[in-house]
Amino acid sequence: MTNRTDFIQARSRYRGEVKPENLVFNANLQEFSQRVRFISSLETNGKMTPEEAFHQIRSLWKQLKRSRKELGIEPHPFFPEE
Repeated sequence: MTNRTDFIQARSRYRGEVKPENLVFNANLQEFSQRVRFISSLETNGKMTPEEAFHQIRSLWKQLKRSRKELGIEPHPFFPEE
């Protein structure tokens, strides 16, 4: 049997262009995804209000955007900045 942490916090293999900034952003993106799943589960089960969930996810989103900018990763040309 595998480690429980590996099962609960599964990571996908990176398949993009291998550059340090891309690898770091990918790790940040996976962490964002994992946290959103936890928050969604808490809200669904009544342990958190929808407003609390929204604010926490919004904060996580801002952190992810900030990390992308700090790493110098350009936005996708089909999805320009807001």
